[in-house]
Amino acid sequence: MPTRRLRPAVAYPVAIAAGAATVLLAATPAAAHVKVAADKAQAGARDVTITFTGEGESARAGIEAERVVLPAGIAIADVQLVSAPPGWTFTAAEDGYTVSGPALRPRADAVHTIRVARLPATAHALAFKTLETYSDGSVARWIDLPEAGNPEPEHPAPVLTLRPAAAPSTAGAVPVTGPSSTGGAPAAGPDISGPAIAQPAPAGRNTAGTVAAIALMSVALLLVAGVLVLVVVLRRRSTTP
Repeated sequence: MPTRRLRPAVAYPVAIAAGAATVLLAATPAAAHVKVAADKAQAGARDVTITFTGEGESARAGIEAERVVLPAGIAIADVQLVSAPPGWTFTAAEDGYTVSGPALRPRADAVHTIRVARLPATAHALAFKTLETYSDGSVARWIDLPEAGNPEPEHPAPVLTLRPAAAPSTAGAVPVTGPSSTGGAPAAGPDISGPAIAQPAPAGRNTAGTVAAIALMSVALLLVAGVLVLVVVLRRRSTTP
C-alpha cells in the first residue's frame, strides 16, 4: 500500500509544533512531589528530625533552591539545618527558610533535613508549603491544600500527619487535699494522730467516787480492827482460871 506524504504546506507547521512541544516538555519540571517525613510524628514531640525530599523530574534543569513556609505553631527560632546537598546553605526568613546552593543534576532529588525543637501540642497535621526553583528559572509551587471540592489538588503541599499527643505522666504526683471542684468537702488525708493517750481527769470531776472509796476502806479497817479485838478478848478469857 503506497505511503502518502504530507504536502510541504502541511508538513512544515506540524514539524514546528511537534518540536516546540518537545522543547517545552523537556524544559518544564514534571508533576513531581515534595515528600515529608519525621522520626517523631507526634503532636507535642520534642527534638524532631524532619526530612524533605523534593523530586526533580526535569530532564534539562536541576533543583537549586527550596523555599519552605513553616506551619503555625513552629517558629523559625526553633528550627536548625541538619543536612542538605553539598554546598547548600540555610537562610532563615520570618515565615520559614530557604536551602539553596549549586544546582543538582537534572532529575536528581533535593533532600534536606531540619530539626525542630517542639511540634505543636494540639495539631493533627502540619502543611509545609514548598517552592522549588530550578536552574533554568522555573518554579514548582507545592502549596495547594486539599479542599472539599478538590481533595487531590494538582500541586499539593507536603503534609506531615501527626499522632495525638502523649498523655501527661502522673508518676510521682502528690495528692492535694482541699475543696473539690464540685464544692464538696475536702478529701480526708492520712491519719497521723497516732494511738490515743489517756489524759488525767480535771481536778474535782471525780470527787464523789473518791469519797465513796475512802468510806469503804474505812469500814473495812473498822471490821478488821473489830475482829482483832474480838480474838484478843476470847484468848484472854480462855486463859483465865
